[in-house]
Amino acid sequence: MNQLSVLENVINVSGISFHRIVPFSPEKDKLLSLDFTAANKELIPGILNDTLLFSQWVNNKLEKNNAQYGIGGYAEHRTVYSASKVFDGNDHGEEPRRLHLGTDIWGKPNTPVIAPLDGIVHSFAFNNRFGDYGATTILSHNLQGFSFFTLFGHLSLNSIKNISDGQRITAGEIFAEFGVPAENGQWPPHLHFQVILDIGNWQGDYPGVCKFSEREKWLANSPDPDIILQMNQYLQ
Repeated sequence: MNQLSVLENVINVSGISFHRIVPFSPEKDKLLSLDFTAANKELIPGILNDTLLFSQWVNNKLEKNNAQYGIGGYAEHRTVYSASKVFDGNDHGEEPRRLHLGTDIWGKPNTPVIAPLDGIVHSFAFNNRFGDYGATTILSHNLQGFSFFTLFGHLSLNSIKNISDGQRITAGEIFAEFGVPAENGQWPPHLHFQVILDIGNWQGDYPGVCKFSEREKWLANSPDPDIILQMNQYLQ
């Protein structure tokens, strides 16, 4: 049985009920699916390379559709990453990273981020490059003896100001918030949420985007976050 199957089995057997990761009521709040692949012809380079214009584009989409959040992106092959050298290869001609390994939840700055289950702060960092995570926190979890990790990227600097490695975070606890562009890697405000089965030696960071040719390996270690989020069912 692979690690994903073990995690799915542990979740089913434990009967755990995950907390919403952001304030969200299915009865009144609308979720909008946002597409950042080549199929989205609206996101021209002039928008992607300008954080203000990109933020306006996201906000306009949410307002026009009366949506509380935009959501999506898992296993999405994104052209949006062409705007940052963070995702390009080190060598000329090397395949760039474009395949997204987490789920993004787009919303207002300072939106509270809630722990979906009990965890311990594994590590945190300020990954301050254009297009990177900005303020980032990684939690470790243990469900019936099975250990895994969750990564929260594009947070505010306040989110990592008063935490420490080894700190316990309780399910349902507000422990972070969406950051503004100056502190979240120069992105429109949103949360990157990623499940990681084996984090190796990474601290305060872990790839959230991989090469398309290596997708099978990376997706196996970062399964669909909706296993915890359970929000895709409400997409309209």
